[in-house]
Amino acid sequence: MQTELNKVIAALRDFYAHEGFLFEKDIGERAITHRFAVYLEKQFPGWAVDCNYDRLGERTLHLPHGTIISTDDHLGKSIYPDVVVHQREIPNNLLAIEIRKASNHTALDHDQHKLRALTDAHVWFAYWIGVLLVLDQHNVTTSEVYVGGIVEPQLSRWFATRLEETGLGAAH
Repeated sequence: MQTELNKVIAALRDFYAHEGFLFEKDIGERAITHRFAVYLEKQFPGWAVDCNYDRLGERTLHLPHGTIISTDDHLGKSIYPDVVVHQREIPNNLLAIEIRKASNHTALDHDQHKLRALTDAHVWFAYWIGVLLVLDQHNVTTSEVYVGGIVEPQLSRWFATRLEETGLGAAH
């Protein structure tokens, strides 16, 4: 998993090197998510990298009934992850990433719940790894790594430390 997370860090490094304009002009999260996906795609040859992808093979993504997240809209409040790394046809789901701007002051609950659900091995569309990234103009202010439907504390600490070592993380 560290190999995949190092690729996320490499993509973040390239993203921050080239996309400062997006933060300077306070561009929306969807544009930031898309531009990050462009850099992430370069790190995962042989994999598809998609934004707001709503399928698993031929099936549409749906969470079990009773969840707090809507799955019936295309307005952004849905299960569709911001960025995924996967193989569309098989399906083989490697990585789900939720991206937030640090200036977005709404609670992280929605994104955290999505990542817990998306990485839960008991749900039929589980991703191997989930990553929450909160971005400001210069670095990642908050990050969490999800495995098996929960935040993985050791991997989250390792990832935050790697971000700090590469100049992309907020020092604690």
